[in-house]
Amino acid sequence: MEVEASGQGEMEIVNNVMCLLTDPEGAPLGPAMYLPQNSGPQQLQQIVNQLLNNEEKLPYAFYISDQELLVPLGTYLEKHKVSVEKVLSIVYQPQAIFRIRPVSRCSATIAGHTEPVLSVAFSPDGLHLASGSGDTTVRLWDLNTQTPLHTCTGHRNWVLCIAWSPDGKYLVSGSKAGELQCWDPQTGKPNGSPLNGHKKWITGISWEPVHLSAPCRRFVSASKDGDARIWDVALKKCVMCLSGHTLAVTCVKWGGDGMIYTGSQDCTIKVWETSQGKLIRELKGHGHWVNSLALSTEYVLRTGAFDHTSKRYSSPEEMKKVALERYNKMKGNAPERLVSGSDDFTMFLWEPFVSKHPKTRMTGHQQLVNHVCFSPDGQWLASASFDKSVKLWNGITGTFVAAFRGHVGPVYQISWSADSRLILSGSKDSTLKVASGGKDRMLKLWMG
Repeated sequence: MEVEASGQGEMEIVNNVMCLLTDPEGAPLGPAMYLPQNSGPQQLQQIVNQLLNNEEKLPYAFYISDQELLVPLGTYLEKHKVSVEKVLSIVYQPQAIFRIRPVSRCSATIAGHTEPVLSVAFSPDGLHLASGSGDTTVRLWDLNTQTPLHTCTGHRNWVLCIAWSPDGKYLVSGSKAGELQCWDPQTGKPNGSPLNGHKKWITGISWEPVHLSAPCRRFVSASKDGDARIWDVALKKCVMCLSGHTLAVTCVKWGGDGMIYTGSQDCTIKVWETSQGKLIRELKGHGHWVNSLALSTEYVLRTGAFDHTSKRYSSPEEMKKVALERYNKMKGNAPERLVSGSDDFTMFLWEPFVSKHPKTRMTGHQQLVNHVCFSPDGQWLASASFDKSVKLWNGITGTFVAAFRGHVGPVYQISWSADSRLILSGSKDSTLKVASGGKDRMLKLWMG
């Protein structure tokens, strides 16, 4: 179909193409429509905002066959030799309304720890940082002034894991001795005696989401001893022991639907309900140890009611309400997704609430997969491997998108910026230590 556009007496022929706009889950935004081939992302953005009746104009990115559309439709069709006789499916994805500046410089090197830094975690409101070290201490840092706040002492061995409660009221740390300690971040003092129960070192900690329970009281810990335990910080004791794995539990996540997921060296992922601690599902498929688990909703679960606006809340009920709104908005109509990375070089994408069978198997890494991480908006998935690469995948379908090959050593960890636009990776080659600590006993803060 052609449209004649006249301007200053000249006739210009503009070809049209039949397009169908769909959301990331595949639901169409109205019927297919003819769009001029000179339409680009800017024009598509206006159309989507209009069709969705958005009062405030929101930013969107557009994808055709998992490739971002950055040029006019005509240019894309010509370059990729796409037939205009078929309906062109264009996926629109909402973007964060704020933008993180790319990392360009190290703004502070904060000394204090006397042994390697083994774990770090930002507070849900982004104002503080906690670090655990081989010197057996947990340290709290003020990110505005980039100075030390508190040194928390009490552990008898290396601090391997730390996790903030989503309401920011507590910080829990787990050590190589198998003990857990709850801290008051305001004072740096212990909130009661150490929590004992695990027989070997702690491998992971995850809090119950604030939209399920406010104020935050319960968290789950995983251990090399093969058990996961649910603790109550108000009762100051273990309230449930999740036994069933035959080897070490390597990772644990408390999902937004109220279920706990544990990954183990016994090659399985177990799904537990949290009122009685019963095993409700077992996810099988990996041929070697499960190293890492990630949830598509993880970012909103970790940050609870806090977002880029820095809003403060007067009551736990208000915080719970806002956190639930954020969670439901992020999740949409689709079920919560889980991804697992393994020593068998593969990853599986699951929808555990729907099925015990994987949605897809993701292959491509040439060595074990060390870490997997969903982007905050749940649309993307990144994986870090000992094959020195970071791979990017579609977070909904599990389709491979791209590989990043800048490192010359195994890649240990990855992290996303809050706007889902940047990935950071830390490697054995000692490059890009972004708030990840290291053997130099320093914390490095990087800013745009």
